[in-house]
Amino acid sequence: METGGTRCGPATFSRQLSWSVAASRRLHLATTLFSTVFPTKMTNQQEEQDFQRFLHDVDEATNLIQGLSSTDPAIQEKALTETEKRLSSIKLQDENKLKCKVNRTVINTQPSVGLKNQEEMINPGMKLESFMAAMEKDAEQRVRRRKENEAFANELREKGNDAFSKGDYEEAIKRYTEGLNKQKDMQVLYTNRAQAYIKLQKYEKAISDCDWALRCDDKCIKALFHMGKAYLAQQEYCKARECYLKILEINPQKEKLCRDCIKEIDSKEKIHHEEEKAMEEFESGKPTTLSVSKLLQKLSKPSENILYYIGGMKLLTDMIQGCTEQVIFRTNNGFSIINDNEVIGRVFQSKAKLSTEVELSLSILLLWQAVCRGNEENQRLLLTHPDVNMQLPALLLSEVPLVQEQCMALLALYADTEAGRGLLLRHLDTTKWLQILMSFVKVFDGRAKRAMNLLTSLIVEEKFKTQCRVKLSTSVLPLFAELLNSASKVNELALAQCIAILGDLCSDMVIRLQMVESQECWQACLSFMDECWKENKVSRHPECLYAVLGLMMNLSLEHSSIMQELAEEIARRCMSLFSSKDRRIVTRAVGLLSHVLPASLLALEEAVKQGVLKKMITFLKAGEETTSAFALKILASCLKSSQHAQEQMVKLDKKCHMLLKLLRSQDEVMAGNAAFCLGKCLEVPGMATNLLDTDVMRILLKVAGGESHKTSVQENAAIALGKLCTADARHTSRLKELNGMAVLSTAMKCLQ
Repeated sequence: METGGTRCGPATFSRQLSWSVAASRRLHLATTLFSTVFPTKMTNQQEEQDFQRFLHDVDEATNLIQGLSSTDPAIQEKALTETEKRLSSIKLQDENKLKCKVNRTVINTQPSVGLKNQEEMINPGMKLESFMAAMEKDAEQRVRRRKENEAFANELREKGNDAFSKGDYEEAIKRYTEGLNKQKDMQVLYTNRAQAYIKLQKYEKAISDCDWALRCDDKCIKALFHMGKAYLAQQEYCKARECYLKILEINPQKEKLCRDCIKEIDSKEKIHHEEEKAMEEFESGKPTTLSVSKLLQKLSKPSENILYYIGGMKLLTDMIQGCTEQVIFRTNNGFSIINDNEVIGRVFQSKAKLSTEVELSLSILLLWQAVCRGNEENQRLLLTHPDVNMQLPALLLSEVPLVQEQCMALLALYADTEAGRGLLLRHLDTTKWLQILMSFVKVFDGRAKRAMNLLTSLIVEEKFKTQCRVKLSTSVLPLFAELLNSASKVNELALAQCIAILGDLCSDMVIRLQMVESQECWQACLSFMDECWKENKVSRHPECLYAVLGLMMNLSLEHSSIMQELAEEIARRCMSLFSSKDRRIVTRAVGLLSHVLPASLLALEEAVKQGVLKKMITFLKAGEETTSAFALKILASCLKSSQHAQEQMVKLDKKCHMLLKLLRSQDEVMAGNAAFCLGKCLEVPGMATNLLDTDVMRILLKVAGGESHKTSVQENAAIALGKLCTADARHTSRLKELNGMAVLSTAMKCLQ
């Protein structure tokens, strides 16, 4: 493969002219060196050891010649020195040989043409300028030819890619091959052609192309990826696995891709072993395997009575005892025999079913459960069958409860495993299924719980959330609002679980923003709160109320114009819930209020008027950790934005006992918020004087000089110290007594 020569510009050329004598010397040395390495004749009696030494000498001579032809003077000089040493060593060896061996040298009296050419090259009269110009011209031609070939190869690559995208793989291969004829070392042409070969199931050729691509670049990830696919298709699982492990070694960031590919290899290998074992048992005459095969043949008969198929499938279900029978079912075309049957298809398509048709539907669902339980390949084949995507939703929407239950039982087999959930998400309309399953909240039996359990299993998959984004605002949220507005007519426990599922969906930023911007969703939540908590009485639906408060907390993480408009209503409802005897509900009400008040000054001022500070102090005294954290955040928001709140706080706790206690907390967030609140209270005239007989100075110094991970903690403590000393000089004297000036100075520098 041509790689192009080294260009010699005018400056380089002039330097080389000045080195003409040295150049002649280099040529002479090179010629002499090659004449010593390549003898005129090698005898047949030469031993292997001499031959290996000869090859070693050739390598050394080649390296020295390359050094002599280098444009770097330092490299040339080093090569000259090494060459002279080499020639001296060879001369000494020859002299030693003459002493101990008979001289059998044959003198060639007629020098070869090559030697004459060499003499001309080292002839002092030769024009070095002409020689270097010829070399430069040759290098330029090589570079130009390579650029032209590369451009032509790229054009052919584009034509090949276009053919590949159209599914014309033969044409694509033809174009890639033409490109390689122009540019032999073009890696991308090999990998692209390998991909086309894989499409045509010509795996050996694909592997060969990947191998050539790796010769061009041994870290070519694309080549290793396609090679792994080709090996997998040939059932060479170990070699396929090695390809992806090599990718992982080259680029650790490809871990997810490699792990997924290795999972696929493991799965295919497992299926292969299962099928081998099943075939062995079938050939050995295991009764159940033979019976499954015979029953499938009988069920393939067309136009039989419905009862015939019902009885056959019930027998078949009983015979599926494990993996071997499941494999026999699959390898004997079980899915197609059942699904392609005209009588069975007609039963599925009819909406109003007779008793026998219902029984047939149930027998099919039970059989599918038997053959798919714990068998990923059977699960895949069932979902990828052309009719199943239509059949399953139809069965789930059946008017017969038993059919709906068994359909959900089948789906539960998928939802129990990561691989099964992946199959559901790849082959089913996620948003449609979310709507269908949510609608079961209106049912007052076990179907509602089954439906919510299915959704709870699916919600753990990020792909489920991603797919739900598409029609959420137009399809899912209106249904959700309808369920909340008709709370008295739905299954309470199922509704609570449904609300929690929507709350989990909010962990996805896109979904959360859609819900936050939905006026309908917010209003439905507020109406539902009123339905659950009427006239400050015991909640009618405590689990549902608890769930909807959690959902609203998630939504309130995003400040929006709608939430700001509804902030006063939300705050009023939250404060009404403080009298609930359910501590969980109280905690979430305080948490929601802590999110809402910073978003609306009007809501905050109204909450202060309604005595929110007094209630928060009560919660802080109770000491429940989560509630206390939310309560202190509410205090900080009120004291930050309202002078009236600051004055109230001073009246409620003149010595700030509660805040001083919280300053000693091991929780950095609690200590930091307490320091912030104390700093705001110190803005009230006379407050600093009230704290003269307390240990406030020592406590603040400890916090300000501590090693908190959050710098805001020290900052808040330093600000409080500064306000304390500014308000009353006696605190400054106390600061000096405690040698705290350095701590305060350091903390204040951090603020700058």
